[in-house]
Amino acid sequence: MTNPPLVETRDLSIHFGGLRAVNNVNFSLHDGELRCLIGPNGAGKTTFFRLLTGVHAPTSGTVRINGRSIAGLQPHRIAKLGVGIKTQIPSLFDNLSVHENIWLSARRNHDRAAANQIAERVITEEIGLSEYAKTDAAKLSHGQRQWAELGVVIAQRPKLILLDEPAAGMTGHDMERTAELIKRINRSSAMIVVEHDMEFIKRIAKTVTVFNRGEVLIENDVNTVLADERVREIYLGKQMGRAA
Repeated sequence: MTNPPLVETRDLSIHFGGLRAVNNVNFSLHDGELRCLIGPNGAGKTTFFRLLTGVHAPTSGTVRINGRSIAGLQPHRIAKLGVGIKTQIPSLFDNLSVHENIWLSARRNHDRAAANQIAERVITEEIGLSEYAKTDAAKLSHGQRQWAELGVVIAQRPKLILLDEPAAGMTGHDMERTAELIKRINRSSAMIVVEHDMEFIKRIAKTVTVFNRGEVLIENDVNTVLADERVREIYLGKQMGRAA
């Protein structure tokens, strides 16, 4: 008998006036999975992400996380279910150091001494920012800031992490390091990643869910998805030809 999904949606829909931004989506994710959500602009993936995080309430359908309906729950209550969320909205206190930011996150669920140990371990072993531990967040590079924000999320040891475009604005070495960091985090937390950059997706993805016009177009392993003619037509076009 298989374990129940960590995340499950049933006939999930949200309408804005006459626009069906998400339409009858059935989706599931199990412990340990890493799922990438992709699709063209306006496909519904970001709105779906916001339904999972409690930013939007559905018009109809259900979302269950770890077996519990999140209907009516605010984002901070959803976080209490073991969900870590990293959006594109900055989550660091610029006038605090990397260590202080991550310590504060760990302190929500632990005493001072334990929070200190967690912060040190996250900085040293998981995000690799030891030499910047005492650096104020405002002085970090773009890539370092993204890694510190991931540190804030994982310091709470969530079972599920939701990431919104973690590679945005990155190139080269920073993107490669971010991909390795995400794969490392996935060893202990299931992950849903909304992302546009196809090179980055190929680095991290196992299974990909493609949204189009508010519905799931295809869900399969990354190579099958990237070879699908429908995906090429609606999303990637000429870019796909170069990436394949």
